[in-house]
Formats: sequence, structure tokens, C-alpha cells
Amino acid sequence: MKLLISARSFLSILVTCSLTATLPAAESKPIRVACVGDSITFGAGVEQRDVNNYPKVLGGLLGGKYETRNFGRSGATLLKQGDLPYWKTKEFEGATAYQPDIVVIKLGTNDSKPQNWDKHKAEFGADARALVAHFQALPSKPKVFVCLPVPVYETKWGINEPVVKGEVIPVLQQAAKELKLPTIDLYVALSGKPEMFPDKIHPNAAGAKVIAETVAKALAGK
Repeated sequence: MKLLISARSFLSILVTCSLTATLPAAESKPIRVACVGDSITFGAGVEQRDVNNYPKVLGGLLGGKYETRNFGRSGATLLKQGDLPYWKTKEFEGATAYQPDIVVIKLGTNDSKPQNWDKHKAEFGADARALVAHFQALPSKPKVFVCLPVPVYETKWGINEPVVKGEVIPVLQQAAKELKLPTIDLYVALSGKPEMFPDKIHPNAAGAKVIAETVAKALAGK
């Protein structure tokens, strides 16, 4: 009788092991990357935007272990009191609901407009820190990267180089330093490349690729 029970137990173990071996391994979830930003993140002016916007290209560079999503909103400001605060957009809501593992923030270009910067520049640093804090407080606890804006090759729509380079960028650098966050220097990456900016403000597909490559290197710790 004992021998029979023992044989049955052994058979049960064999069947269990066999079933376990044939079950598909649980797929690991991709690392979710939220690309937060303005029209440059969205891909305004980029040829074949759907495939050439920087978040899309970034996804291809990072590979299958990552999932990137574009949460860029044209005209958006980092300033809460700007003429189109990112905080009040559906893209902000989408990036929050996405529960990302990584957040790449690229804002500041539209903040340079006189109606934004002249009135609210004193609030820019605090608003930058608040946006970072918002994402850091998500249950997914994402790592946040702060991008320095791309160069402005001609003043248009109020967007201007003196404010972007001389005021917006230093405030972003200081905020990132205080929060111990990595910065991604898109200003340097796209300096001296006016040919990549057909309207002098927005990069084309080639410029979007440079942004994607620069971000990919930063995410890889290079």
C-alpha cells in the first residue's frame, strides 16, 4: 500500500513538473518612458511625423524592452501661469495616468515668450520643481530627466534665443542640481545645426533623430 501511494505521489510530481515546463513564461512588462514636452516633442514640422517624431525614434533606439509614448503638446509652457500651461492639458493627464518608469521633460521654449517670461519668470524654477515632484510622487516612482531646450535660430512667435539660452536654461540647470536630477543637453546637441530647423524654431526629422539619440544615450547612462 505504501509503495502504491509513493508511486502515485511520484507520478503527480512528474505531471506537475511537465505542465510547469510547458507553460509560457510570464512576459516582463516593458519599461514605460513618458516623453513630456511641447511642439518639439510632439513633432510639429517633422516630415512624416507619425514615424519620425523623437519619442517614436527613441523607442526604436531603445529596443523591445522599452515602450515610449509621446505626450507633447504644441504651445505648452512649464509655467503654471503661462498662456498654455502643460499642467492643464490632456497630455499632462495622459502622462500621469500612464504611470511611467521614466519621464523625460522637455519644456521651456514657449516660456520664453514675453507674455510668459516677463510676467512670470520668477515662478519658473518653482514650477519646474513642482512638475518634477508631481511625477516623482506617482506610484510607479519614475526616474525623471530634465532636458535643456534646443537653440532658437530666429525669434518667432515671441520665442527668442536670449531668454532661452541666458535665462530659461540656467534656471532649469539650477533646479536639476537642487533635485539631483540628470539633465539632457539638447541645446549643445543641436547647436550649429540651423539646417535642421526649417522654420528656425522646430527641428525637422533629422533634428528629431538627434534629439532621440541624445536622449537614448542619457537613459543608457552615457
